[in-house]
Amino acid sequence: MENKPPSQTTQFILFGAMGDLAWRLVGPALFNLYLDGQLSPGFRVLGVDREVTVDALSARLRDGVRQFSRRGAPSAEQWDRFCTALDVLAMDLQDSASYTTLANRLGDGQSDAIRVFYLAIPPGLFDAVAGGLAAAGLNGNESRTRIVVEKPLGHDLASFRAIDRTLREHFAECQIYRMDHFLGKETVQNILALRFANPIFEPIWNRRYIDHVTITVAEKIGVGHRAGYYERAGALRDMVQNHLLQLMCLVAMEPPVAYDADDIRNKKLDVLRACRSIPVDQVSAFAVRGQYASGWIEGQQTAGYRDEPGIAPDSNVETYAAVKLLVDNWRWQDVPFYLRTGKCLADAVSEISIRFRDVPHNAFPAVSGVNSQPVRLVIQIQPQEGIILKFMAKEPGSPLRLRPVDMRFAYGEAFSRPSPAAYETLLHDLLLGDATLFMRSDQVQAAWQLLMPIIETWQANPAPDFPNYPAGSWGPEAAERLVARDGRAWLTPSQWHPRGAASDEH
Repeated sequence: MENKPPSQTTQFILFGAMGDLAWRLVGPALFNLYLDGQLSPGFRVLGVDREVTVDALSARLRDGVRQFSRRGAPSAEQWDRFCTALDVLAMDLQDSASYTTLANRLGDGQSDAIRVFYLAIPPGLFDAVAGGLAAAGLNGNESRTRIVVEKPLGHDLASFRAIDRTLREHFAECQIYRMDHFLGKETVQNILALRFANPIFEPIWNRRYIDHVTITVAEKIGVGHRAGYYERAGALRDMVQNHLLQLMCLVAMEPPVAYDADDIRNKKLDVLRACRSIPVDQVSAFAVRGQYASGWIEGQQTAGYRDEPGIAPDSNVETYAAVKLLVDNWRWQDVPFYLRTGKCLADAVSEISIRFRDVPHNAFPAVSGVNSQPVRLVIQIQPQEGIILKFMAKEPGSPLRLRPVDMRFAYGEAFSRPSPAAYETLLHDLLLGDATLFMRSDQVQAAWQLLMPIIETWQANPAPDFPNYPAGSWGPEAAERLVARDGRAWLTPSQWHPRGAASDEH
């Protein structure tokens, strides 16, 4: 994060100010930016909702900061100072006349201010808000006016195109900031630094040295309070279409000419366009779905998905998805990328494993252990943030025996200051007008296009075996077969250990 605030006055208009997203994520991130001196001196927040008062919004946001901020509860003095920048406007977002009131509230005398319209609202309201802002003349200066939208950006390619058409009818592409909070995580951003700032990695970052790549985003929790959303989405739409594909793009992209938003996003788009299309009649060879049954996690019995509140007793929604992708270019030809995500899995962990090829000729005795554990580079995203290089070393003494050891880098140990939360990074970049970590329209569209054969096939063919994995496991047996057909196994996510290494395959 650049250590300076925007220089211009900023008007931050938060639609859905009393909602869950503002409470859990946006409010705590803004408050931490304020504490760090990263907001402009004239920064103002205007909370917009159907029913809202300054006192109600202040109490709501303060409760969110207390529960979700990395700093914990604010002092009364800190919060009172922050709230001097807080104002509200109660309005019906579907009432076109109310946008004139909003324009009057923002004032004509702030033509040089940065205006951020943050849509922390359901996608069904994007059309009304974007149109209302445009009709009131609030979509004006392209360099100073920004509109922010959160996923889900549609539930398939057609619905995304409809949403995108609405936004781009009223705002230029350079004004639209599409949020993916995974891209704001420090370790995710460090992928580019790891690859392109260190000459030891990039020469071996290709099909000659890398056997395959595994990207895992696993959750221990079930669907929780998101039943209404999850029944319409499922794991493939919720996680693979955005988070996991974005991580894959960072791993697979070509070196940028400069650390420039458009150049980096162009390189990421090239990866998506190079991904081999999945034939509809071969979806089962490239994708696996699962749904959790009851099971045990940390000694507690967990209900199955169909037994969760708000879930249909015969639901066909997947809570686990695994996809095999191939990138058809010179760097990655025939190197599979295995992406998997799921709920109620054995551990809560997000990481990328770069699995290197085995040595071409084994000069060590068969009992020595070489190739018994894979040599790999592990990029840990959460809960740990760091990088592990796993390689083979000789144990002391004789006879000659090799065993896997770890070389570790941990953010918490290497740097004296804590990492900002992902939303803090993204909001800071947003205020500065840096779109590097935000998704462009053509990227989102390419991601939907890539996954549509899977989505359409799964919709047309309900899973005959749901639920097919117990809570607390690593997913359905079909996921093991997906990689076993290639002579491989899933690489078990790594955790910090005082000594030795975690097991590598399961």
